[in-house]
Amino acid sequence: MGLHYNIPANIKDYENPKRETEEDIAVLEREDEVYKLILWNDDVNTFDYVIEALIEICGHTLEQAEQCTMLVHYKGKCTVKTGDLEKLKPMHEKLLARSLTSEIV
Repeated sequence: MGLHYNIPANIKDYENPKRETEEDIAVLEREDEVYKLILWNDDVNTFDYVIEALIEICGHTLEQAEQCTMLVHYKGKCTVKTGDLEKLKPMHEKLLARSLTSEIV
């Protein structure tokens, strides 16, 4: 007489992981499309100038812009926006046009 286990229906089917793998791949593909727009600190621009640029260019609220500006000042850089390349590239170019140092990673 062998042992018999009642296996709940919600236990993963390790013999057939196909569906889970497809979902994992879809998540990885979406993650590949997420880029970061990073603003770097400089010794030239004022807090107000940077805050205004983040509001106008990146669509930040005043509070978001202030927080990002403080992070840039004290940490040296801050991710000011995330998204796909098409969305971030124009923002990056506008920040550069205002003599702000940014990059997309």
